[in-house]
Amino acid sequence: MIYFVGAGTGAPDLITVRGKRLLEEADVIIYAGSLVNPELLSYGKESCSVYNSSEMTLEEVMAVMEAAEREGKKTVRLHTGDPSIYGAVREQMDILEEWNIPYESCPGVSACFGAAASLNLEYTLPGISQSLIITRMEGKTAVPAKESIESFAAHQASMAVYLSSGMTGELSRRLIEGGYSERTPAAIVYKATWPEEKKYICTVGTLEETAKAYEITKTALILVGDVIAHERYKRSRLYAPDFETEFRGRKSGT
Repeated sequence: MIYFVGAGTGAPDLITVRGKRLLEEADVIIYAGSLVNPELLSYGKESCSVYNSSEMTLEEVMAVMEAAEREGKKTVRLHTGDPSIYGAVREQMDILEEWNIPYESCPGVSACFGAAASLNLEYTLPGISQSLIITRMEGKTAVPAKESIESFAAHQASMAVYLSSGMTGELSRRLIEGGYSERTPAAIVYKATWPEEKKYICTVGTLEETAKAYEITKTALILVGDVIAHERYKRSRLYAPDFETEFRGRKSGT
């Protein structure tokens, strides 16, 4: 059996309970190189075979999985964050299906949620934003034209931009062109929840300046939106005294 496991944001104790159990039971672990905290490998048993996929092609990764399955071993494919976000897992799953090899997924905590925790953010503040856009700039992997930074910026929603910390100048320009003002709050979070985490509050207009000042070029998440300043938002109606729910009636005098 193959298990695709989300390693979480970086801190070894932020993997799920299920993910930790699967690592402890694994006979083979294939982990995503520098993107996964190597401390997580300590959960594996001494007899476990460990492979670093950053040094492997897709075909080599699949060959390890196929050999382990043939020998009746349990394999954990350990991906950074949550495998469903920029995890390149579908191509592996399709091959496993062609080979009639069973697999399951175990979710993890993605970087945007680790970054929010580090900054004590709420992405969905009433009156400010009720949506979170997760996207990226074009790099080695293309982005469909209909999903451009400019088109998403037009919504003025909270935004988490992955895999783009080396392109902050262009990102800033495109965010402004799409509708954000230069003064819109932004943040750069390097290695969220890792011991070497760094976090910087800035604006859309000063993204490039901030990244250069602190030499941030990779492994960082860019957050954009007025929720970062957490000002002028509205109180949630869910807990308002005059709001009646299935579990709570209106409070007298309201």
